[in-house]
Amino acid sequence: MESMAIVLEKPKELGLRALPLVDPNDADLVVETRYSGISTGTERLLWSGDMPDFPGMGYPLVPGYESVGHVLEAGSATGYKAGDAVFVPGANCFGDVRGLFGGTASHLVVAADRCISLSKERVGVDLGEQGILIALAATAYHAIFPKQTAEPLPDLIIGHGVLGRLIARLAVQAGGNPKVWELDAGRRGGGMGYQVVHPDGDPKTDYHSICDVSGDSAILDRLIARLAPGGIINLAGFYALPLSFSFPPAFMREARLRIAAQWTPDDLAAVMTLISSRALSLDDLITHRTDLRQADDAYRTAFGDPACLKMILDWRSIR
Repeated sequence: MESMAIVLEKPKELGLRALPLVDPNDADLVVETRYSGISTGTERLLWSGDMPDFPGMGYPLVPGYESVGHVLEAGSATGYKAGDAVFVPGANCFGDVRGLFGGTASHLVVAADRCISLSKERVGVDLGEQGILIALAATAYHAIFPKQTAEPLPDLIIGHGVLGRLIARLAVQAGGNPKVWELDAGRRGGGMGYQVVHPDGDPKTDYHSICDVSGDSAILDRLIARLAPGGIINLAGFYALPLSFSFPPAFMREARLRIAAQWTPDDLAAVMTLISSRALSLDDLITHRTDLRQADDAYRTAFGDPACLKMILDWRSIR
């Protein structure tokens, strides 16, 4: 069986080509993809060639961990059936071509226990293309609700892209009152129960919990200067360059740093509950859509146009 896949042959060079799929076993699903999202964090670094050394790194590779589709074949041990809607957080099913993260393809072979059921009975509504946002929602949840510690909700969020918006929506839903910094004027709209400002227009210097999703490796000194004593900076972006900071201001504030890594199955379950109960909205986050014939332009737009919050590829266009 073959799949059409987006393949990054080398940095800034991608194309669509047919790849053989590994044979599924009894615990696997064969999924026909309908939509996949382009990540402006990790995928940007893969595309530009700036991704630091990372397990599975190397070219050629199939990127992507934001795919939704329908089950074509279900292994006998999966509990799924043909036609079931699923979210796939990436796959590694292309033989010699690396799957990092392997979800941007027309067909996928993936272990059923990695997938999330998107059946209407489970979610309460047909999410359609919005299903690609589940991974980012789980990332946002993991960033502000760590299992190992009890941290205050963020009162300042840096960046009003999709991840920043989801973190802000979750914070508001949990009873918080966050402010968001955004440099780009075109991205300052769309706040749902929270304020979005340019940092130069914010005089506050006693934030207790700052969540940074900017990916700016040079931002720490600016954020430390805005912390209250004992405040925490939560690094929820992905940083290609080493981070550093001036020690005396951090020392005077007894500043704390936390790094939020990958979401867990518990985070996915939590956001699915919030989505199904309508406590977390996924509206107004997908701004751009394209078919596979414009894939190269789509990636360049996703990474270079501030007006593009989330770009999705419509795999139905090649069927």
